[in-house]
Amino acid sequence: MELTALTLARLNAASTATLTTVLFKRGFRNVFMQGLSPLNSAAARFVAPAFTLRYIPAREDLDGLKAFDDRRHPQRVAVEECPAGHVLVMDSRGDPQAASSGNLLVTRLMKRGCAAVITDGGFRDSPEIAALGFPAFHQRPSAPTNLIRHHAVDLQQPIACGGVAVYPGDVLVGDAEGVVVIPQHLADEVAEEAYRQTMYEDWVNERILAGEGLFGLYPLTDATQQQAYAAWAGSQSTRYPHL
Repeated sequence: MELTALTLARLNAASTATLTTVLFKRGFRNVFMQGLSPLNSAAARFVAPAFTLRYIPAREDLDGLKAFDDRRHPQRVAVEECPAGHVLVMDSRGDPQAASSGNLLVTRLMKRGCAAVITDGGFRDSPEIAALGFPAFHQRPSAPTNLIRHHAVDLQQPIACGGVAVYPGDVLVGDAEGVVVIPQHLADEVAEEAYRQTMYEDWVNERILAGEGLFGLYPLTDATQQQAYAAWAGSQSTRYPHL
């Protein structure tokens, strides 16, 4: 599934907090990757379909340094084949004792036009990755090479990352708070509702800053407040062009 420009713009305007609420309304409770944070919170925002890589525990007879001599090594293939505009998502079984990747591979992803990189393990060279200004999320820094703990086995299969199921093509949205996973078939409708919810919450924030209380405002149950919001929303086409 290719994201439309409208859906991409709407998702870019929505926080992960808003998106989790919109998904909760549809019965989805487990959509926010747990324990992960951006290496650079100022460079955390992205929206992209998932390209997946799965690791299993390393085994000593298979995971020596010469493993990377094989051009078919799934980690290296993932870095060279993850499509531009996609996010590489790595299932490292929540194990940060060795790196899932390092600066050189992340830089290669960035130069190839990929949107982000995520692991539920750790990255090595984390200061260098943070300095790239490229969206990268992990559990914590981890200097040891991935071969100590991780054996890359396959690409583009359903995986777990941060305790959340990720299917190839699912739409991931990241911000300074973390990463949310949107089932790909729901992306358009979730984006539309989240954009409208963002607009409403911006108005609520303005009213609270002006000294108003929550009741009748959030949620919007008071008739007078409903009229006030409708009038305000009708004048905001420039600020919110993606309705």
